[in-house]
Amino acid sequence: MSRRTSVASVLTAAGLMVSGCAAGTSGAATSPAPVTSALAPSSPDLAAARRDAGIEPCPRESLNAAPVSQGLPQVTLPCLGGGRDVTLAALRGTPMLVNMWASWCAPCRQELPLLAQLHRRAGSRLVVLGVDFQDPKPAAALRLAAVTGVTYPLVADTQGQLRVPLHLTGLPTTVFVAADGHVEYTNVGRFTSYSELAKLVRDHLGVSL
Repeated sequence: MSRRTSVASVLTAAGLMVSGCAAGTSGAATSPAPVTSALAPSSPDLAAARRDAGIEPCPRESLNAAPVSQGLPQVTLPCLGGGRDVTLAALRGTPMLVNMWASWCAPCRQELPLLAQLHRRAGSRLVVLGVDFQDPKPAAALRLAAVTGVTYPLVADTQGQLRVPLHLTGLPTTVFVAADGHVEYTNVGRFTSYSELAKLVRDHLGVSL
């Protein structure tokens, strides 16, 4: 694995922490409080919003797939809006992007259309999985997905379980995962263009789009 976060990426993360990732606010980019059971990421209304947005079902795990060294953590997350739970360490077989975002994160709003475009172009060659991270408003997350054209699968990390194992320092953060489950690269900060995103996918996952 080459978990390489460039100096520029670290500076981007620092910029997020200073300028604030919460939409419409300034100051430190602290996450909202963990979601309580009253705001669980699944309900009839959220399920309807997910269907209306055209969000795809969450991916199936590989049978008997054990965690790999320098791979995704053994964390199980619920599908946003309902569906099968997903154990990240058991996703295997296709190169994958795992994007950490939230409805309260302004830079995330700017890059979601680029990820949606990547997903449309990639087809079955690449899995894109969104992680709605410590978001107290799952309905707002689904509305944001709808208006930005996101249809790839979404899971919810309401309690911030990925913060420590993925060394999250700010949102958005995107992890590039090889088909064998190894993390090849971590990008901290938003993608500014489709060409930038496509180049990183080609360089780190060997998929040309």
